[in-house]
Amino acid sequence: MKLIQINPSDNVAVALTDISKGEILSFDNCDVTATENIARGHKIALCDINDGSDIIKYGNVIAHAKKDIKVGSWVHTHNAATTLSDEGNYSYNHKTYTLPQVANRSFKGYRRPNGKAAIRNEIWIIPTVGCVNSIATELVNNNQHLVTGNIDGLYTFTHPFGCSQMGGDHEQTKKLLASLVNHPNAGAVLVLGLGCENLTLSQFQEQLGSWDPDRVKFLITQNVEDEIEEGAKILEELAQYAGKFSREDIPASELVVGMKCGGSDGLSGITANPTVGRFSDRLIALGGSTILTEVPEMFGAESILFDRCENQEVFNKACDMVNSFKEYFVSHGQVVYENPSPGNKAGGITTLEDKSCGCVQKGGSAQIVDVLEYADMVTKKGLNLLSGPGNDLVSATALTAAGAHMILFTTGRGTPFGAPAPTVKISTNSALYNKKSGWIDFNAGTVAEGEDLDAAGDRLLDFVLEVASGKETKSEERGFREISIFKDGVVL
Repeated sequence: MKLIQINPSDNVAVALTDISKGEILSFDNCDVTATENIARGHKIALCDINDGSDIIKYGNVIAHAKKDIKVGSWVHTHNAATTLSDEGNYSYNHKTYTLPQVANRSFKGYRRPNGKAAIRNEIWIIPTVGCVNSIATELVNNNQHLVTGNIDGLYTFTHPFGCSQMGGDHEQTKKLLASLVNHPNAGAVLVLGLGCENLTLSQFQEQLGSWDPDRVKFLITQNVEDEIEEGAKILEELAQYAGKFSREDIPASELVVGMKCGGSDGLSGITANPTVGRFSDRLIALGGSTILTEVPEMFGAESILFDRCENQEVFNKACDMVNSFKEYFVSHGQVVYENPSPGNKAGGITTLEDKSCGCVQKGGSAQIVDVLEYADMVTKKGLNLLSGPGNDLVSATALTAAGAHMILFTTGRGTPFGAPAPTVKISTNSALYNKKSGWIDFNAGTVAEGEDLDAAGDRLLDFVLEVASGKETKSEERGFREISIFKDGVVL
């Protein structure tokens, strides 16, 4: 099979492999002759499409024709354009779908004193200000001997903020860092400050609320003579505490998994993203939780999600989330459809609607139970929407802060980064999986080769439970762990 028509109403199909000019393609009891070379992931017209007419993919309008397009032609940015504007009016048309039946599953995780489950037992150093980044890094490098027994790792997550910020940016930095401190994968945490930054120790402790002094300790580097020596002593104490935890059987219903895509291509919405959607439905059927973010990559496909909000209140929150992000774009003098990226276009994605319709496939078919503000933590079982941008590292950090034990990251072009939570890279095509074996954990490209999506979803559920039980991701094997904090306002 060289072409796939995703929905019977589509007037374009997607090439599953490179197609040469003049090649005759048998499709749905008819033949289509390619009038030009068409790369894998790109679209071919299945019929004549008149200038100004809708281009249909996923059963949705993803563009309009900028000129007459003949059957067999390549359909892309040269002859198709977005239909989006800065405004959107939404109506609630509630839809429900039956989730699959899944036998009870479990994983080997850690049980925290507060009852929460974890899939890693690590020591984290959280800098409250960028000024101490180098100290945090030195402490991590000098104390790797503590990673032994039941301690899975010692990491720090450096960033440039915590000072010279005002208003919303200051609050977002404080809130996100506090959420990371409270993440269950952190068995113990050293909060590292300078002493004169805007994000003061008292502010940060107030944001944290209550904390266990055996699990969370603080060091203000201006207050001690030798911060490296003092930090090492504290890390020894934290290691003794974290080392007491051991893996035990935990129901899969306690897993929280974030879902993200980046470096997408024309196969993302056909293979990897719907595979993640099938996984999401299965985990939710087991009683677990998933989180979908990247609000700008919902633009043009909002209704697909909004119709699955479980009630009017959740629908209203979802509308507010999307409209707030559109206002964020407009207030900065930007159009809401300034997307997809050059890499996306090279991979076959033409417009933001094209990208968004593929992006939201990760949400499966479950009901949306809640809409979270940036750096809020998941409190409800099921599918959650999280306010955050499309940027890979910013949104992956936000997913971690929301409580995701791990992140499923689909990609058609590949990326090596890792979030604070274990980050599973899922390839949309087998060529990427074979080429970047040091980056990619799971191959969903097999769907384009004939694997059933439900079978791929089952396979992904098995893999997720392996990772939850301790299997390292490729980025974990290489020690790739980073954060990026969402910033909007001025820097003093």
